[in-house]
Amino acid sequence: MADAPFRPFEQNLDEAMALQLLREATAGADDGELFLERRRGESLVLDDGRIRNASYDATEGFGLRAVRGEVAGYAHSTEISEASLRRALDTARLAVGSGGGIMAPPPPGTNHHLYAAVNPLEDTGFAAKIDILKEIDAFARDQDPRVVQVTAALSASLQEVEILRPEGLRFSDIRPMARLNVSVILEADGRRETGSAGGGGRYGLSGLLDPAHWKEQVLEAIRIARVNLSALPAPAGMMDVVLGPGWPGILLHEAIGHGLEGDFNRKQTSAFAGLMGQQIAAKGVTVLDDGTLPDRRGSLTFDDEGTPSAKNVLIEDGVLTGYMQDRQNARLMGVKPTGNGRRESHAHIPMPRMTNTYMLSGQDEPAAILGDLKDGIWAVGFGGGQVDITSGKFVFSCTEAYRVRNGQLGEAIKGATLIGDGATALKGIRAIGNDLKLDPGIGNCGKAGQWVPVGVGQPTLLIGGLTIGGQQAA
Repeated sequence: MADAPFRPFEQNLDEAMALQLLREATAGADDGELFLERRRGESLVLDDGRIRNASYDATEGFGLRAVRGEVAGYAHSTEISEASLRRALDTARLAVGSGGGIMAPPPPGTNHHLYAAVNPLEDTGFAAKIDILKEIDAFARDQDPRVVQVTAALSASLQEVEILRPEGLRFSDIRPMARLNVSVILEADGRRETGSAGGGGRYGLSGLLDPAHWKEQVLEAIRIARVNLSALPAPAGMMDVVLGPGWPGILLHEAIGHGLEGDFNRKQTSAFAGLMGQQIAAKGVTVLDDGTLPDRRGSLTFDDEGTPSAKNVLIEDGVLTGYMQDRQNARLMGVKPTGNGRRESHAHIPMPRMTNTYMLSGQDEPAAILGDLKDGIWAVGFGGGQVDITSGKFVFSCTEAYRVRNGQLGEAIKGATLIGDGATALKGIRAIGNDLKLDPGIGNCGKAGQWVPVGVGQPTLLIGGLTIGGQQAA
């Protein structure tokens, strides 16, 4: 039986009473809201033919916020009731003190929905999900006798959101999410290597579980594992690097994107602070954060403060033109919110966060970019990475990469890490491909202990002079 729709103002709270308490909490404040949420999620993991994990979780609650200047009072509860809301009011008001603030203008609202109000947990039966995971395992083993381990994982969630503002405005959103991932291990001559593939977005599970889709993911995972079985130790030293399109945009996200979030720049802790209007990247580099792409993992009809998502230009032709803003930082910096106020759940306060961050295509042919690479590597896949926001320095590990000499693609390499800093990397871009591609829907972003889904993307890029950390000298 399907769950009833999330209607907290009919099931748990009287709306007029909730609005009165919200107004009491924000009297004399600059801003604030009541954020209500119900979230349900399911995860299934098949490992070596057996279900290793099967979990279901359901949470609901509210977060009450009052903002004055740089201070925010926040209280949250998993109990949606008048009594818990009254208790939260006292905590939220601690930030307001004696008041005196002027309430910021409310978000404009939107009727444009970026994804369907589907429930990914209900469009495929539990038994069918298990059967499909077992089919994935069997199919993978049939493709190559060297397959010694198969892990297939699917997840689905539904987040329902209500936001009530002191002006009496209400915003409602139903946010689906689905994902399928396949990982395989191949063994040959005592050596084991891994390959992974998958993705998802804001839609139901049924499309991901279609054989035409999951077989493609299995074959891609096996291809990557085969490549890595023959890979040689990566060289080390200063080299030019060609980044493939799509998921390698995670380097852009980490090394540059975080540095363009409003709070870091207001506090002068970003490597890009104070550089608005200046040339910070090579000519031709245009970077956007776009929460309006239909069905994408990082997209939101409106953010977690009620501001409609937007297509925000951050860097245009190499010039810094904008930061990503929530309502609080936008007000303090004297600019407009950009629809980037995000929070992990009702238990978390919103802050400026990325949605889908990508670089636009250029004019260069990808094959010509590789052909012009005299001595370097072609990095196609990335794993984990680290970045220091203040300095912009980053370290990223490659999951699929190749040696290139005199424009010729050579052997696969493993153990390569890319080391540099965002500001230098932006200016070191020498060629921009005409093949912009978005990632398959696998991104998660962490900041201040909060995790949110995001998207990344880019065309093929040639970046000069990155440090390669490897196992042998170049």
